[in-house]
Amino acid sequence: MKLVFASNNKHKIREINHILDDRITLLSLSDINILEEIPEDEPLIEGNALFKARYVYNATGLNVFADDTGLEIEALNGLPGVHSARFAGENKDSSANISKVLSMLKGITNRKARFRTVIALIFEGKEYLFEGVASGTIIDDKRGNEGFGYDPVFLPEGREFTFAQMDLSEKNKISHRAIAFEKLKEFLRQHTLSDIR
Repeated sequence: MKLVFASNNKHKIREINHILDDRITLLSLSDINILEEIPEDEPLIEGNALFKARYVYNATGLNVFADDTGLEIEALNGLPGVHSARFAGENKDSSANISKVLSMLKGITNRKARFRTVIALIFEGKEYLFEGVASGTIIDDKRGNEGFGYDPVFLPEGREFTFAQMDLSEKNKISHRAIAFEKLKEFLRQHTLSDIR
């Protein structure tokens, strides 16, 4: 059973392949010859996810899902939010993004933050949204080499290790993306998958 994931992000594809049912063949954008970068100009995370899913669905007619994730920091009024990947510039430099966040949080004691993922699924022509949230705090120094993005400075609630210090199996038990994808997985489990092209 084939399902398109509107992404070419190898880190995300690896995480999601680890979560989804083995009977589902996950296709990336490059697998279906969509090589251009899909714009992410919407003002909300939900909007970006829907735009990407609609873009692929309109081009191919295939069942597709897209996700968008933002780090929302309480003391920064929800920033970087929808701009998380490009917070320090268009080149999506994770180190620069982390440096900018830590600089903005200098001297601030409230370090509460949450990662929020929204998945937009277009399945048999209908649209569905699934959300996952992981709460935690932003620490002052990077810890760990796993994961990507802001993972080295995000300490999940009730944990001793950052996302970047966890192996994939551990991270997938508690991460925002894993929570959203478990909801997607449950939806797919409850619906007929034989029609997926």
